[in-house]
Amino acid sequence: MSSSSGTSDYNRSIELTCPASTNDVEKQLPFYDPRFEVKFADDNDLRSPKSLSTWRKWVIVTVVSTTSLCVACTSSVYTGTTAQVEAEFETSRTIATLGLSIFVVGLGLGPMILAPLSEFYGRRPVYVISMLMFVIWIIPCAVANNIATLLIARFFNGFAGAAFLSVAAGTVGDLFSRSNLQKPMMLYTATPFLGPELGPLIGDFINYNTNWRWTFWTMLIWSGVQWLLIVFFVPETYMPVLLRKEAIKTRKETNDTRWHAPIEKIKRSISGTILRSCQRPFLLMIYEPMVLLLCLFCAVILGILYLFFDAFNIVFENNHGFKLWQVGLSFVGIMVGMIIGILTDPIWKKNYSRLVKHHQETTGMVGGSEPEFRLPSAIVGAPLVVIGVLWFGWTQYSFIHWIVPIVGSAFFGCGIILVFSGVWTFLVDSYPTYAASALAANSFARSMFAAAFPLFGPAI
Repeated sequence: MSSSSGTSDYNRSIELTCPASTNDVEKQLPFYDPRFEVKFADDNDLRSPKSLSTWRKWVIVTVVSTTSLCVACTSSVYTGTTAQVEAEFETSRTIATLGLSIFVVGLGLGPMILAPLSEFYGRRPVYVISMLMFVIWIIPCAVANNIATLLIARFFNGFAGAAFLSVAAGTVGDLFSRSNLQKPMMLYTATPFLGPELGPLIGDFINYNTNWRWTFWTMLIWSGVQWLLIVFFVPETYMPVLLRKEAIKTRKETNDTRWHAPIEKIKRSISGTILRSCQRPFLLMIYEPMVLLLCLFCAVILGILYLFFDAFNIVFENNHGFKLWQVGLSFVGIMVGMIIGILTDPIWKKNYSRLVKHHQETTGMVGGSEPEFRLPSAIVGAPLVVIGVLWFGWTQYSFIHWIVPIVGSAFFGCGIILVFSGVWTFLVDSYPTYAASALAANSFARSMFAAAFPLFGPAI
């Protein structure tokens, strides 16, 4: 499936599924003159986000990536609190574990609304508001007096933080050209998966030494810092919204109402826009088999990762006599594997350049490329995931040294980074305009699996 065919099929699917009508839907603006369409000359246009200096681009990518790390860490940091929560609120292990699962459900549902909204209102408003709400919803987690309050707050906490696990990838695509997309995308891809491993390491250490509420106070401080970094260092980067602002400015300066941005070709009501935008992730999965299959593949892998949060406690506490803080350290194996996967980025960038060059020589198309050229890392990562899971499963017995299953988990960590890096870059490259919606579809599928797997872990 080429990017052109995929995009055209997708656009056609929207037209078939969402026909125009007179009530609360899109209407073509009358008397739209293409000669008065506001556009940037090219990527070097000073008004374009791609024209920003390299250091400025990397500052933006670093801020959104570390915020994604914070959100992902908040999801799994809860695992260290379950024993104390279970005892204090006199509830069952399964109910206590819901604090992890329901946060991930929020992560899955949030992008279905936040990602499409970012494609209409822009990335920055979604970032600022959602991260502020993320900070606020940590507070009731820290002061909760019953399990119901904790679970409800965890859901909204995950829902608010979801923007950084889907929209942020769109920001990376806004800033970098196709030829330079691999490295920043690898950095961003790593953070949502390094975060879940960092969570138990931080949470188990805190809960071994003090009360579980300090886990949330710690995350409150970190997330507050991230919100300030977003406010001061992350500008708007979404091209259609920037063009709309430029069109508004041009109309005021020239007093000529004929000037319009491409996004203004269609007149939309707020409710119709939200409804139609929220359909995009589902439409992608329905009309694009490639997107559906990749989403299911990622969903199974992330489900296994979240299953490890309970499996590690069982294996290393029961079979190897680890203390709580030592169980947190056992996740270092997965982290090391992920870091190794990140360090392989130059290999995949070189391979991408080779494929593009061969494609151009074969077709004669200057600048020609295919999104599928992003997938070789996922092809290599997939068997590593299987090897890591089998290795861990076959070596978790007490008579086998504890380092052996940890080494196996490193293979899994390396594989998951390679798979998600390839898949996410492929989706951003295939659907640049609707990158956030494509990743929202991926986020929804994988989050539903990640929410379910920890609940049946203890039974297994």
